[in-house]
Amino acid sequence: MDFKTADLCDTHSSTPGFQVAEPGFHDYGGRKSFSGPVSTVRAPEDNSLVRKALEEPGQGRVLVVDGGASRRCALVGDQLALLAQRNGWAGVVVNGCIRDSVEVGRTEVGVKALGTHPLKSGKRNEGQRDVEVRFAGITFRPGQFLYADEDGIVTADKALG
Repeated sequence: MDFKTADLCDTHSSTPGFQVAEPGFHDYGGRKSFSGPVSTVRAPEDNSLVRKALEEPGQGRVLVVDGGASRRCALVGDQLALLAQRNGWAGVVVNGCIRDSVEVGRTEVGVKALGTHPLKSGKRNEGQRDVEVRFAGITFRPGQFLYADEDGIVTADKALG
């Protein structure tokens, strides 16, 4: 689907279930525009469940990672971005940091995050998978549809045509 988040806002801003994320996310992936059904991970400075999610067939989904806006470590790097690309994920949105930004930019996957940090996260198998997460002023639920481009991130309870 070819879309612009600004146009989606113009058309759907009063539609129930349509949400617009607060700004602050930067583009790092090779794809600046991406969309798909949402899958979520709550990852408190631990990317173990992020890796497990991205090892699954993505089927065009977008992985939304709630890292609690931590700027103390990175939750996604070049290896996870490549894994996302290989397994058919449309994109990853990280409420936190990524690393290996140059290499992440060479992948054909969308990656948005708050910033970069060179330190990798812990590996304690902590967190939760496919739960409701809230950040950037909106609630992300598994199965919603996420649309992201250079202007921002929006979600809707159903696919927008």
